[in-house]
Amino acid sequence: MAQLSVKNKMFSDLDLDFIAHPNTRKLSPLTQDKAVIRSLKNLIMTNHYERPFHPELGCGIRNSLFDNILPSTAITIHNTIVEVIDNFEPRVNLTDVEVRANPDKNRYDVRLIFFILNRPESRTVNFFLERIR
Repeated sequence: MAQLSVKNKMFSDLDLDFIAHPNTRKLSPLTQDKAVIRSLKNLIMTNHYERPFHPELGCGIRNSLFDNILPSTAITIHNTIVEVIDNFEPRVNLTDVEVRANPDKNRYDVRLIFFILNRPESRTVNFFLERIR
C-alpha cells in the first residue's frame, strides 16, 4: 500500500455557512486553501471555553475589543493571534501579523501573511475586528 506524501495531502473542512451545492443540494466542504483560511479565522474569533471538550482552544481577543483603541491594545491582540496560530494551526507557517488600530471606525484592521504547508506561494488574509455591543 502506497503512502500519501505530505505534498499530496488534501485539507478539507465543513463550510459553516451551510450553503448547499446548486446541483446536488448537498453541503459542499471547503477544501485546500479555503479550509485553512476558515480555520484561522475560526481560531481567532473563538473565545476560551467556547468549544465543548476543548476549553484551551481559542484566542479570547473579544475582551480586548472593549478596551480603549490604543497601540498597546493592538500589540496585545497581535501577540494573542500569533500565540493561538502557533499553538493550534500546524498547517501554516506564519510570516507576519499586522494589527492596526483604526479609532475612526472603532475597530482593528488585521492582516495575516502566511505559507500553507508545502505550498510555494504566500497567502494574505485581511479582516477587521470590531466590538458588536
